Amino acid sequence: MTPELLAPAGSPEALRAAVQCGADAVYLGWGGFNARRSARNFSDGEFSQALIYCHTYGVRVYLTLNTLLSDRELPQALETARAACRLGVDAVLVQDWGLLALLREALPDLPLHASTQMSLFTSGGAAEAAREGCTRVVLARECSREDVAAICRGCPAEIEIFAHGALCMCYSGQCAMSAVVGGRSGNRGACAQPCRLLCSLVPSQGGPSPKNTHALSLKDSCLAGSLRDMAALGVACLKLEGRMKRPEYVALVTGIYARLLREDRPPTPAELALLEQAFSRSGFTDGYWQGRRGPDLFGTRPENAPEPKELFAAARAAYEKDALRAVPVRFACRILAGTPCALTATDEDGRAVTVTGPVPEPARTRPLTAEEVSARLAKTGGTAYRCASAETEVSQGLSLPASALNALRRDALAALTQARTAPPERRECPVPPPPENTHAAGEPRFTVSVSSLDQLTPDLLACAPARTCVPLELLAGLDRLPEADTRWCAILPRVWRDRDEPQLRTWLAHAKTLGVSGVLLGNLGHLPLVSDSGLYLYGDYGLNVFNSRSLDFLQSKGLDAACLSFELRFSQIRDLRKCLPTEAIVYGRLPLMVTEHCLVQNAQGCRLSETGPAVPREAPCRSPRVLRDRTGAEFPLLPAYGHRTELQNSRPLWLADLPDWRRLGLTWARLRFTTESPADCGKILRDYRSGAPSPGPFTRGLYQRGVQ
Repeated sequence: MTPELLAPAGSPEALRAAVQCGADAVYLGWGGFNARRSARNFSDGEFSQALIYCHTYGVRVYLTLNTLLSDRELPQALETARAACRLGVDAVLVQDWGLLALLREALPDLPLHASTQMSLFTSGGAAEAAREGCTRVVLARECSREDVAAICRGCPAEIEIFAHGALCMCYSGQCAMSAVVGGRSGNRGACAQPCRLLCSLVPSQGGPSPKNTHALSLKDSCLAGSLRDMAALGVACLKLEGRMKRPEYVALVTGIYARLLREDRPPTPAELALLEQAFSRSGFTDGYWQGRRGPDLFGTRPENAPEPKELFAAARAAYEKDALRAVPVRFACRILAGTPCALTATDEDGRAVTVTGPVPEPARTRPLTAEEVSARLAKTGGTAYRCASAETEVSQGLSLPASALNALRRDALAALTQARTAPPERRECPVPPPPENTHAAGEPRFTVSVSSLDQLTPDLLACAPARTCVPLELLAGLDRLPEADTRWCAILPRVWRDRDEPQLRTWLAHAKTLGVSGVLLGNLGHLPLVSDSGLYLYGDYGLNVFNSRSLDFLQSKGLDAACLSFELRFSQIRDLRKCLPTEAIVYGRLPLMVTEHCLVQNAQGCRLSETGPAVPREAPCRSPRVLRDRTGAEFPLLPAYGHRTELQNSRPLWLADLPDWRRLGLTWARLRFTTESPADCGKILRDYRSGAPSPGPFTRGLYQRGVQ
């Protein structure tokens, strides 16, 4: 089956370009809760008209409500979805777990799509989203052909992938760099794209700075040459990125991909050149799809890159006429003596409408012929329709004015448009009550997480943290755990693939024999790995818990506690209805990105092609490196499971001397140790217990200033 072609519509004009140039569906933002708040987006009237316009042409419309939402925003988001549902929107894209649960109960017939912001990249995660009511799952851009094939086999929902456009350095839904550095949250639709700015990889903190580069800027993806392969795998939808792009860009890219799908062929060199001329960053890449990563995927767009004015002007002139696309209609007309004339219009989906006109009169001179009626019906110019056929039955010796035939045709097409754009009947159920605030606590107890085994010093463990969390891959190398009065927990990898799961299950079994009693889950796909493990399940910060209903959702999934998003303000944390015990990060370098690339190896000029089993941590990744931005700030790089990288904030979060966080109703407060020396870990925990001031440069994070 040919995949659906899904085009971006960042404005009404871009929507028009996408529809005219062959899109099967468009995705757009309406209201303030979408991942491209800086796009032109749609007013109330424009959104209603967009639905009519698209549905007239048989194009589906998907509304993006794919941002994190606070408790105060959830009712408004629900009303936006309710209004869109009544108008006939075809589906809603969702990131927030609380909104997902709310829409599933309040609007049970509204199709829901799991946004790429959910960070889904395994068949287990995709299947969990399907179990929660998502009819489609949008996969992470980093997935390879092998990954997509496994997910298509293992997920009952439709699978959507990004086929063309910008690649983010960080996994979507896991990036906090724009929020922490600039106060503009990518999870809230306000990303400032700091990854496109000048920055360099340097050997160590304080080391010499190389020439400024764009060390976090990836080329755009172009998978035009793999469309047949995707269709064969069972991919249901190909998404074109670009809600921030010009309508002319949307027209060009949509037109080429629509033609390739329609003609079932790869692109010609001329078509690839047109795609690159429309927009590219040092050319294109299909590296992720091919299972490659490394320096070849990186690129930038020159600041003085010329705009293809003539190309754009030609594209605009074509789609503005609304003549590139038409809906085929079959007419059947009956003009019989003594009865009102009747015209039936049937569209390609078998939808039929019938209208009637005046009773024909006897002809005074030349009688009306079937050929004349057919010719008159075929004049559909200026409408969204074209006459595919016209069957006529005309009695002899009758007359009917041309104006009556024209009116009959206009009435039939108007009735057909009304039928094609009529919203489906959907149930609206009562809004479920918010969860009860049953686990608000007094002063929280301390938990710690480490990034290396040498941080597990006797000094730290003597402080008896309530939980001590260690990466699962590090636990795999231990014969026993240190003696300590603490609950040991394994931190599951934030990113992995289906092929890694046998190894992860083996490591989990080993961790249990060591005495580990809990796991930290940062992804929906972790649930199938641990559902029958008998371990305590704690949600980690990667789940992006932003509201009370998200806590309720995680409780329904069997979690015993959850770490809250560090993009929340103190007041928002305080007001959460804590139906689960909650935790917040109160110390440490906040994780800004998790990347598919080993940035240390990129800096060393290595080229890593990894299509086999993921490798935990290897020697080349251990050399200390930092990312230095244009201001001189230095962001440490930590190795992550599978030769990936986690970028840390330039300054640690320090709240020890700030009493506010102790009165928020949290059950636990986490100290996150990353680059700290073993000697510093125990001292920092004691400083937090005493409320000491910071010994060096620090940040208060986003807890007081919040994010856009």
